[in-house]
Amino acid sequence: MTRRSTASKRADRRSGAKRIPAQRIQKVLAEAGLGSRREIEAWIAAGRVAVDGRRAELGDRIDGTERIVVNGRPVRLKRRATAHAHIAYHKPAGEVTTRQDPEGRPTIFERLPPAPRGRWINVGRLDLSTSGLLLLTTDGELAHRLMHPRYEITREYAVRLLGAPTASQLETLLRGVQLDDGPARFDTLDVRGGSGRNSWLHVTLREGRNREVRRMFQALGLPVSRLIRVRYGPVQLGRMLRGRSRALTDGEVAALYAAVELEPPGDERERPRQRTPVRTHRSARSGDVPAGGKGAGGKTQRGKTQGGKTQGSKSSAHRRGGKRDGDKGSERGARRSSARPRSG
Repeated sequence: MTRRSTASKRADRRSGAKRIPAQRIQKVLAEAGLGSRREIEAWIAAGRVAVDGRRAELGDRIDGTERIVVNGRPVRLKRRATAHAHIAYHKPAGEVTTRQDPEGRPTIFERLPPAPRGRWINVGRLDLSTSGLLLLTTDGELAHRLMHPRYEITREYAVRLLGAPTASQLETLLRGVQLDDGPARFDTLDVRGGSGRNSWLHVTLREGRNREVRRMFQALGLPVSRLIRVRYGPVQLGRMLRGRSRALTDGEVAALYAAVELEPPGDERERPRQRTPVRTHRSARSGDVPAGGKGAGGKTQRGKTQGGKTQGSKSSAHRRGGKRDGDKGSERGARRSSARPRSG
């Protein structure tokens, strides 16, 4: 049952405000950008969340008027449709996907721009030696659903193997291999060629177990020498430089919400301020990851990987056009003419 203070009830009666329907506390706190639902559920179970002076419990419902304390600090909730921020980050190898690392290794959060509200919540993780696309958002409910197996969001990886896999091994990876935590399989597997003893492949799957891609290849004796995530759902890594982030486009944000059956909380979306990276990394060379299409002698298993095309936009000079510049020149000429003394 939702408990509300007497003062808040009186304030509602005086203002005539309508009560907002109560929702589960972990969902409300996630929507406020305090963390993902999974994180908040762990906080509640550990007794780190209090509602109106009492210890919160899983399943408690609140409407946002209560006094909420998280980790000993009061939390001010705004239960209204406000914009969230969403970014893509190109994680380099050697960074950990955590806020603080006891070993002092660099973390992804050292490079990110400040969140305009709440805090950044990473959608899944990439291990230390894996690079590529990471999505981050201030919407905890969106992050929770994007990671939940129920919604089967597709992840695409570029994989470099030491050696060439056989046709039998490729077929086994598509049928499924047995791992310690259960069977696993790729949805698609495209051979993209390679050079020397290296082979490049692109694979897709719809779950995100710990080091799953590496473990699947290792189960068949195929060592992975490089692993890059190039797509998460509708969002592509594209030509982003390592260690850089960008705000997602409105189309990408709408596609993410649609993929997990959510309505965007606001019509406008806040854009985070860009921060200059502390360290610089060289951009990926064109030869590092094969571009779209098959390499020499490459072949495709069970269809090609699906990926969207990014349409180029017109140049700013073309958008401005010559007409506007001409108008400015005409106005300046008119002002000069009016300033000259008239004869006769």
